[in-house]
Amino acid sequence: MDTRSLPFASLLLCVAACGTIGDDYVQPKLEANAMAAWDGRLEGVISDGELDPILLAEWWTSFEDATLDSIMDRAIQANLNLRTARAQLRAARAQRLVADGANGPTANVSGSGTRSGNEAATGELYSVGLDASWEIDLFGGKQRGNEAADADLQAAEEARRDVLVSVLAEVALNYSDLRTLQERKSLTEQSLTAFVEQQEIVQAKFDAGETSRLDLDQADSNVAKVRASLPSFQQQISQIQNRLALLCGLAPGSLNDQLDQWLPLKLPNVAVAIGVPAEVLRRRPDVRRAERLLAAETARVGVAKADLYPSLSLGGSIGLQSNASSSLFDTISQLWSFGPRVSWNLYDGGQARQRIEVQDAVQEQALIAYEEVILKSLEEVQNAATSYGLEQIRFASLEQASISAGRASDLAQTRYLAGDSEFLNVLDAQRTAISSADERAQSRGKIIGDLIRLYKSLGGGWESVAPLSEDAE
Repeated sequence: MDTRSLPFASLLLCVAACGTIGDDYVQPKLEANAMAAWDGRLEGVISDGELDPILLAEWWTSFEDATLDSIMDRAIQANLNLRTARAQLRAARAQRLVADGANGPTANVSGSGTRSGNEAATGELYSVGLDASWEIDLFGGKQRGNEAADADLQAAEEARRDVLVSVLAEVALNYSDLRTLQERKSLTEQSLTAFVEQQEIVQAKFDAGETSRLDLDQADSNVAKVRASLPSFQQQISQIQNRLALLCGLAPGSLNDQLDQWLPLKLPNVAVAIGVPAEVLRRRPDVRRAERLLAAETARVGVAKADLYPSLSLGGSIGLQSNASSSLFDTISQLWSFGPRVSWNLYDGGQARQRIEVQDAVQEQALIAYEEVILKSLEEVQNAATSYGLEQIRFASLEQASISAGRASDLAQTRYLAGDSEFLNVLDAQRTAISSADERAQSRGKIIGDLIRLYKSLGGGWESVAPLSEDAE
């Protein structure tokens, strides 16, 4: 064996024995206290039932509202935050291809022609060449870089899904608030009509000398107060309509024709199965995104550690060089070279080790962020389920109170007209009836809002949209 090849052969044996630097990523196990069972004392919630993937995929369709369905479709297609998330995902995919390209060989073609000289002589030099090189992944630093790029791409996809879940919930919540305000405005308009009729009755009784000026002033005051509340409702309604237009990527007022007519939003008669905590966490895009970011930062620890070790590259070149253009392509002008190149940064003032320390700290932060998003996710589900259940109990009481207050108001009005009661009793009964009806409407809207928040906390909605294809947009 040629002894001149021994150093290179020894290097190849060393390379063959090398493993991938850095620790392989292992998804952290969830702490036992984070996986405690849900509170089972929840009205309208099945805490130990399996999640219904079909219901969660398009949960808003359970409201059976064609207008809401239409607005949801608009938002999915044109919401600005979603469009940004799609662009970020495309960037992540391109960045992944950049990482792939960095692992392969590179080649460059060059050519030049120069003429130089002084008073004594002049000369020419012409050259054409092809240079190629390939850095071999000795210790797996590039492999870890690929792992990080893969995890970053997956995190970008989960980020897009998380934005989608949030947008769908925000659209539905604003739509629910709109319909609740429109219902309250309608109730107020009905009260105004009743008060105006009552005012006319009191005016007639006053003109006939059958009642006092105090009763007439109180009747006038009632009409004025109720009428004064209507502009406030209209202002809030207009603001929400504009907000819904923005969520759909439209100019303010674009949806007014579609939203002006009040249509009561159906209160779904459903008991939501929220599943076990682990199942919820597997569904939520924000949890999966945090886990993928942790995987990426873990891989980057290996990338940083690879800087402590030598690197090996194979390179070569072929070309032509001549002092005259006429002989550039002659055989004697041909040049070539090939061979390995080893480099090892033996001393850099400790920079490489400090970069590892930095990346270790970044990885620890990613782990903490992952643990935090898990706990916040479980908190969101428990809070939303509790609120949804308790509000239904409250609504049942308010509904009964509203019915009773309405009957009391009718009775007080009848007795006043018969001369068996004072007008003050009528006013008290009417105010109670109006307040009870308004509270009932607000509670009904809150139940719907709590249900929307519960679906959002369960990670519902992102399956309804197909993954972004490689050549989309």
